[in-house]
Amino acid sequence: MMETINILYIGRHPEILETVIRLINANENWNGVGVMNDEEAKEIFLKKDFSIVLLGSGIQEESEVELCVFFKNKNPNISIVQHYGGGSGLLKSEILLGLHNNKN
Repeated sequence: MMETINILYIGRHPEILETVIRLINANENWNGVGVMNDEEAKEIFLKKDFSIVLLGSGIQEESEVELCVFFKNKNPNISIVQHYGGGSGLLKSEILLGLHNNKN
């Protein structure tokens, strides 16, 4: 049995967040957690062992930089991927690529 891969998605749009988490959780080996604000993202990141962080659209550049620094400080091996939508195929590719890069 494969281990479950925890994926943190940070997005600013509730409908998109809901859809992305549903798509992530459709894969039996993935566990998606979605949050809308930076503080919540940091809190949950410290509580769970995430393999990858997806940054959704609508995040201000300043927030994005701050989040990336925070995540990398806590886990230098974390894979951080930009996800701007584009359907489930693209989402899956981004996650798989992020996980692959994580192993290198």
